[in-house]
Amino acid sequence: MLELLTRPWTLHILWYLSANGPMRFGVLRRQVEGISSRVLTERLRTLESAGFVFRHYEQTIPPAVTYGITERMKDIEKVLAQLEGLARKWQGEGAVVGAGRGTTARAGG
Repeated sequence: MLELLTRPWTLHILWYLSANGPMRFGVLRRQVEGISSRVLTERLRTLESAGFVFRHYEQTIPPAVTYGITERMKDIEKVLAQLEGLARKWQGEGAVVGAGRGTTARAGG
């Protein structure tokens, strides 16, 4: 499980779905700045097969595909909230959260 969660973009995707509720693929892709459609698709498929994300497909033109978190993922939401709190605390202490994958760098360095 840790291997899956520590892959690039995975926590970022889960955080957006957890914080914003179910989202269509295109909206999620725009929210996760810098991710390619291919990588987002791969991560969502992996998260779906692991039981963390559900996929709802509607046969419309164009097809509407919505992703959201499952009950299993709600157990991890608490951990994500703690990580977000820690990031905000560090940011308040002078750390700067970087763009893209949420990297952290010290201010002035």
